[in-house]
Amino acid sequence: MPQTWTQLGSFMASVMFISAMFTRLFPPALQAHLKMYTKKFFSLVYPYIRITFHEFTGERLMKSEAYTSIKIYLSEHSSQRATKLKGEVVKVKDTSTPLILSMDDNEEIIEEFQGVKVWWSHVVFEHPATFDTLAMKPKMKEDIINDLVRFKSGKDYYAKVGKAWKRGYLLYGPPGTGKSTMIAAMANFMNYDVYDLELTAVKDNSDLRKLLINTSSKAIIVIEDIDCSLDLTGQRKKKTEKVKGKEKSSTKRGDEDDDDDVGSKVTLSGLLNVVDGIWSACGGERIMIFTTNFVEKLDPALIRRGRMDKHIELTYCCYETFKVLAKNYLNVESHHLFSRIEKLLEETKMTPADVAENLMPKSLDEEVESNLHSLIQALEISKEDAEKKKAETERKESNVQESKASDKLGEGMEENGIIN
Repeated sequence: MPQTWTQLGSFMASVMFISAMFTRLFPPALQAHLKMYTKKFFSLVYPYIRITFHEFTGERLMKSEAYTSIKIYLSEHSSQRATKLKGEVVKVKDTSTPLILSMDDNEEIIEEFQGVKVWWSHVVFEHPATFDTLAMKPKMKEDIINDLVRFKSGKDYYAKVGKAWKRGYLLYGPPGTGKSTMIAAMANFMNYDVYDLELTAVKDNSDLRKLLINTSSKAIIVIEDIDCSLDLTGQRKKKTEKVKGKEKSSTKRGDEDDDDDVGSKVTLSGLLNVVDGIWSACGGERIMIFTTNFVEKLDPALIRRGRMDKHIELTYCCYETFKVLAKNYLNVESHHLFSRIEKLLEETKMTPADVAENLMPKSLDEEVESNLHSLIQALEISKEDAEKKKAETERKESNVQESKASDKLGEGMEENGIIN
């Protein structure tokens, strides 16, 4: 090894000596001619063109998507695993070159940052959901579309008001109300890439920051079921400890968690920093979406305005939502059974997913009326179950109240007996 370094040092010294002698002995005009003819000579035996892609571009020094893609494909670590590329012709608005190069199926991108490996796996996004097929109240749908359009064309406005060009959406509601479908519709409408982030698979806050920094612009970053992700729900942890015979309550956040915790070390404070901190301004035109079934479990600091700018509640199926589903699944816009279904939807709760399942034809020759009757039957069963549960709850509450009244009466009689 020392001998190799000695040889390399001697070679570099020779190169520097020759370069210095060339500059000193030959006049500038002759140097220019020699360099020109040398380039021509080398072009005959080395027929390649050198193209430079800068890592950061633009006035705000946003990371170049071209640089990132080339770095990933040509890096030593990724080339060991991602050895095949594929070309796809896609429908892209406002472009005459809809040819996209990406990794082949089952290939994986691995980047290494100072010895820490971070994974983004590539999957072609082919979800067919659009706002036209999205089961939602028309007014709410129009409001979301207008908000997305304003965001997409708001580069100058965000710069003017001094805010990072990003927007947060909180989608909340019971399971089966269409949160994931809405994300797909938003991605197709905006023509953005989708990054699905699983927090439990991220080692710590540092890796989380690196992952988000290395997402592209024009991207939707999704964290689904965030109420189930690590320990990010509820208020800050409170520890009660005795100090000199007295109880002392202390609030514990993020990086102060016990060192003996296993698994992911991502903390609430770390997530808040990448969502709304300094690093959130790296790049632009990004949308971050959180979904949850239980919004009341989330820490208010995580979903406040400015982090999650728009809160969208997706709830049980209403009549307007049903009409969209009937159009999608049965290609019918009116039917004499619709009025009966409308009344049942007002009287009971059923998610759009359950309604869609009952509307979906079970065979090729199944009639529209048969599917509607199937839905009516399911709604009636759901209504009966809800009434039974309500009656059972009321009965239990009544028993509790009677028991309390009986206990109170007994205590009163006992006191009167003692007094007498």
